[in-house]
Amino acid sequence: MISQLGRYEVIRELGQGAMGVVYQAKDPLIDRVVAIKTINLGLAMEGKDEYEGRFYQEAKAAGRLNHPNIVTIYDVGKSEDIAYIAMEFLQGRELRDIMNDGGLLPVDHVLDIVAQVASGLSYAHEHDIIHRDVKPSNIMVIRDGHVKITDFGIARMASSAVRTQTGMVLGSPKYMSPEQVMGKEIDQRSDIFSLGVMLYEMLTGQAPFNGDNVNAIMYQTLNAAPSAPSSLNSTVPEMLNFIVAKALAKGLDDRYQNAKDFAVDLRACRETLPNSGEQINVHSPTPLGENKLADAIPLMGRLDDTENDAQSTTQGLSKTFDSAAATMRLAAMTASSDDVDILSRTLKMPKASLDEVNQLANKASVLSSKANNLRPISYVNPTDKEPENTNNVSMAVVVFALVVLAIVAFILM
Repeated sequence: MISQLGRYEVIRELGQGAMGVVYQAKDPLIDRVVAIKTINLGLAMEGKDEYEGRFYQEAKAAGRLNHPNIVTIYDVGKSEDIAYIAMEFLQGRELRDIMNDGGLLPVDHVLDIVAQVASGLSYAHEHDIIHRDVKPSNIMVIRDGHVKITDFGIARMASSAVRTQTGMVLGSPKYMSPEQVMGKEIDQRSDIFSLGVMLYEMLTGQAPFNGDNVNAIMYQTLNAAPSAPSSLNSTVPEMLNFIVAKALAKGLDDRYQNAKDFAVDLRACRETLPNSGEQINVHSPTPLGENKLADAIPLMGRLDDTENDAQSTTQGLSKTFDSAAATMRLAAMTASSDDVDILSRTLKMPKASLDEVNQLANKASVLSSKANNLRPISYVNPTDKEPENTNNVSMAVVVFALVVLAIVAFILM
């Protein structure tokens, strides 16, 4: 273990993140204990320049923010081949570790935590910063249940030199918004969706969109309607079902438009509940080696794995839904040909498969536009379970209607 980073005296290693090691250290100038996140710039890794750029972007993004629910950044520097960020040392636990303790947190605690995260995100959004990777392992719970958002490493800044281009998928698959899955341009409503996923998981003990591989998760996020939280946890009030449904709305206009309104509704719901009287354990970390429920699975690791069945806890998938091509065909049912082109570049689809998918997308787009002219869009009550194969059934009805209209037109000619 290294002993010095710039002027900081390293005390111990705290853990390892996606980009490097995290240390506890001391700033001798002001006798302050800090946490230092590092990245080894000497490693010969693919995309190293982008990693380094994103690392400094985190410092610039979070360094601009001064909010009680966002970790404070003190300094950024470089020592030989190691770049580092010195930040507030938080004595607490990751929310993911707390969720892994076993059993569900009381609903009042869940609302307290998520409302604080929403408040912090609202402040960041007001300063034109989108987090892009909201998930339990990026949330720290410290004394008295106070919450801090960490890791703005893949945040988007309007003035950043490191720009995430449309079509590049970043983040953790289980917590991605539909527009993030499709590689579209995103705004603050994407963070709201991710926070809605986290809220659902805290209330029920399971993710609303899940599966054995990335393809299953993508399909679920784009197409599946999860069961109401109260159907899995009887202590969840009806009001919270609707809050969750609004946060997880697939249409941007149906979702919360800003995190502040989300936080207001969460606190209003919290006021209707009694205090559970339980305390959150923020002192005992998860023992090393103990199995943990992860926030994410490798994003590109099994995109073309056709030997494994993609099964989901919220909606079963056919054995044909286990490859990148299958994911593209399913996405074509709900997307335009331009959207399909974007996703194909993300998944690095071969041209032959892409041509097939584009044909499906064009047909689906024509049918969808005609169907929208025939019937109004309705908002689904979150307590109603969506029947399986809804898209297939509705499309079959549209096709049948078009055939009937064609026959009638032919007879009248």
